[in-house]
Amino acid sequence: MARFAGHLFLGCLLAVTLAAPPARVRAADVPGPMADLQAKLAVASTHAPGHIALEVEDLATGYGTAINADASMPAASTIKIPVMVEVFRQMAAGTFGLRDVLHVQSSDRDDGWGDLADAPRGTARTVDQLLRLMIEESDNTATNMLIRLVGRTRINATMSELGLSRTRVGDYIRSEGDIRSLRSSPHDMTRLLEAMAQARLIDEWSSREMLAILTGQRHNGLIPAPLPKGMAIAHKTGTLHDTLNDVGIVYLRDEPYVIAVMTTHLPSLSDGRVFIRHVSSLAFTAFERFARWRENEGLPAFDGIAGSSQLLPGADQPLAPDVQMWTPQEQAPATTPQAPPDQPDAPAPAATATPAGETGAGG
Repeated sequence: MARFAGHLFLGCLLAVTLAAPPARVRAADVPGPMADLQAKLAVASTHAPGHIALEVEDLATGYGTAINADASMPAASTIKIPVMVEVFRQMAAGTFGLRDVLHVQSSDRDDGWGDLADAPRGTARTVDQLLRLMIEESDNTATNMLIRLVGRTRINATMSELGLSRTRVGDYIRSEGDIRSLRSSPHDMTRLLEAMAQARLIDEWSSREMLAILTGQRHNGLIPAPLPKGMAIAHKTGTLHDTLNDVGIVYLRDEPYVIAVMTTHLPSLSDGRVFIRHVSSLAFTAFERFARWRENEGLPAFDGIAGSSQLLPGADQPLAPDVQMWTPQEQAPATTPQAPPDQPDAPAPAATATPAGETGAGG
């Protein structure tokens, strides 16, 4: 897909991307809607509570703007996106499949959030079920089970191989533990979601399924709150103590833009909610105008995975129809062997993804 423009920067933003970075443009070259958004975000940032970082980008052209987008921030539950990516990467490598079964261990449980927190030891869930619990319900215990399955070291290695230097899983999900050891940045999240939307994160099937899972997100009080109802939004929130994040893809008439807003050291979570909703509203208005500008300029539309026509029909459906891609009947084991909780992460196959912290108690 052709890329026509680059990012404008309102803070420290490294050119670390999963694809070749688009060329920078002069401020005078920025289309009116994007220049207006840049100015409004600059004003909003001066009144922002706590420490904030954000990035937005039009996926058809690469035009975007950012504030402190490369800042290392507590990831909260947005770290569950990298966990999901590693799960799909290892499935693509044939390590396990969606129907493989994991059993709850005592060390998996986190009391902060999730139905599995009180599940008896030995409770069985498939990888498919755990993925949906982790993203849609933000279940921390389900997340720990998947981290145990794929290994923290492999999650971090894959993020590093993808060029995401700020994203790291430093521990399991422990709401009362070293919760700031899970880190990311708006820029890293934007690059990850961009590759997913363009169907080139691991492979096309994996990208589609990850987007469908993200579209099933049940915590919709941040980026989606000020937007029109019924719009496809593939996103993940993160909330804990003084931290509030939301990162995702908004499908504006099947013309998506990425938005990643991360906040920490907030006076209150209410302040964070107001700020993230305001940024989301500003971005939506700007990208509505920008879509018309792009059409008038004759620039190509987005050619990746669209929203209502390609994403929503599968968003509420089980992954069962695609299971055969990863778990042929003659090869699929009935269960996945479980390593004792005190063993180090087991090594996994080398990353094959195509493109070159703090945990959330809820949301």
